[in-house]
Amino acid sequence: MRVEVFDGSGNRYTITFQGQVTREKALRLLDIVELLGGMPAGNPEWNRATSDLSKFDKVRLIIDRSFPMVWFSSRDVQSAYEQEFKEPISLSTVSTYLSRMADRGVLAKNGMSNSWRYRAMTKISQSTLSSMKGNK
Repeated sequence: MRVEVFDGSGNRYTITFQGQVTREKALRLLDIVELLGGMPAGNPEWNRATSDLSKFDKVRLIIDRSFPMVWFSSRDVQSAYEQEFKEPISLSTVSTYLSRMADRGVLAKNGMSNSWRYRAMTKISQSTLSSMKGNK
């Protein structure tokens, strides 16, 4: 795995990782990336004031910032949302938004209906999923 990070001064950092990738190692790598130059901007909408964002967009932002590579639950997102934005959001609203994102292929969904776990889909997994749907 290779990660390139550009800081605000235009410096480029390249981090190469070889071996088995575990959750702990991936989180350490993300910590290093954040220290060097922060996470990539991703969606330019996230750069505008969060007060202008809809609740749905705020939930997407929480997932991008807090759960980029790990499995999470609706309750995890609810907690992170309320901590980040200092405003309440109901668990049913979060669950509905996560379910819609999973239906759209933005999130992977796993588990039983009363304990769904979600994970952000990478571009590679999204393209694999698209090709599998096309072959049916």
